[in-house]
Amino acid sequence: MEITYFHVAADVPPLSEVAEPPQAAVVIDVLRATTTIACALHNGSDGVQTFADLGALHSAATNWPVNSRLLIGERDGRQIDGFDIGNSPVDVTPERVQGRRLFMSTTNGTRALQQVRSVDHLHTAALLNRRAVANRLLKDGHQSVWIVGSGWEGSYALEDSLAAGALAAAVLKTDSSTTIANDELTAALALWEQWRHAPEECLRIASHGQRLAGLGNHDGDFHCCAQVDVLSVVPTQDSLGVLRNG
Repeated sequence: MEITYFHVAADVPPLSEVAEPPQAAVVIDVLRATTTIACALHNGSDGVQTFADLGALHSAATNWPVNSRLLIGERDGRQIDGFDIGNSPVDVTPERVQGRRLFMSTTNGTRALQQVRSVDHLHTAALLNRRAVANRLLKDGHQSVWIVGSGWEGSYALEDSLAAGALAAAVLKTDSSTTIANDELTAALALWEQWRHAPEECLRIASHGQRLAGLGNHDGDFHCCAQVDVLSVVPTQDSLGVLRNG
């Protein structure tokens, strides 16, 4: 397997211009979209349908029964007006999401997903399900995988590189023949090695972590997002824009 890491979606080349597109892509947004997606699916959501554009989200949601849907998401870290839930993994409890379709839009994560939504095999990963996603990639035997960080409004995000390094380390532990395709992933692996015993501390010192802390008490989010290998869920796109546990 050859793994390439892109810090942000804007760095991902258009798939139509790539001679050999990746067989699989994994999008990461540790704080907080891909953590929230994993928790929602683990807690029984029917599926998480993601949108970069709010207009498209509202249009799709109107075709879904009101009592079987939830609108979730944020802009600049704050819950979107009129939405049922923000972008918090601790809010997608079984009582709220069981059997419901979640219509989701966030500042960064859902935009990154849109960038690679045409890849044949698309997953999301966070720290809390990184081993499950690594095992899935290994089981499927992909020759080429792109990991895509979501960043913050087009800029590098420390926490996404931490998780990218964690995911690659899990793959390498099982398959030492895996190839690291670029320096970005080499640096991410070094970052994970430095912080693997204190991931929450890394999330908190990251600029986005500090931004989130400045919005209020998000200790529950930090604790949840920093957990490693506690969920077996593998969010997988099974129709365009819709993630289910694969």
